[in-house]
Amino acid sequence: MSEYRKSPERVSQLTDQQYRVTQQDETEPSFANAYWDNKAPGIYVDVVSGEPLFASVDKYDSRTGWPSFTKPLEPGHVVEKRDTSYGMTRVEVRSAQGDSHLGHLFPDGPTDRGGLRYCINSASLRFIPVAELEREGYGRYLSLFNASQEGAA
Repeated sequence: MSEYRKSPERVSQLTDQQYRVTQQDETEPSFANAYWDNKAPGIYVDVVSGEPLFASVDKYDSRTGWPSFTKPLEPGHVVEKRDTSYGMTRVEVRSAQGDSHLGHLFPDGPTDRGGLRYCINSASLRFIPVAELEREGYGRYLSLFNASQEGAA
């Protein structure tokens, strides 16, 4: 995991929305973000550190307007924290090395897949399609995608 880290240079390259979401813990608008309806096979990495976070094989349509996943790709890359903002108690999820705010974890996911919903802001993610995994340095995840899974959401 030490190969993934937050740098001032990378933070300075974020768009305004990426900065607000990852560094100031904001939430992007539902149904108006890059990946809520992305169905291409690949993985999602932290836009700040590059940590591999989620895979399309674990993505599903939660009908919330944000990308939703049943589990992290690498559990050690996702940190859970208690969040009491806005007068409610929730579980915030952040990237371990980049310390980016990713979104929140809810217990209302598909029961047949563990019952969890990682509700994630697209602005905190960079999507890497299967065809680019090797070139981008994430070739170890190619085994997740076989011919029967390539159409996964």
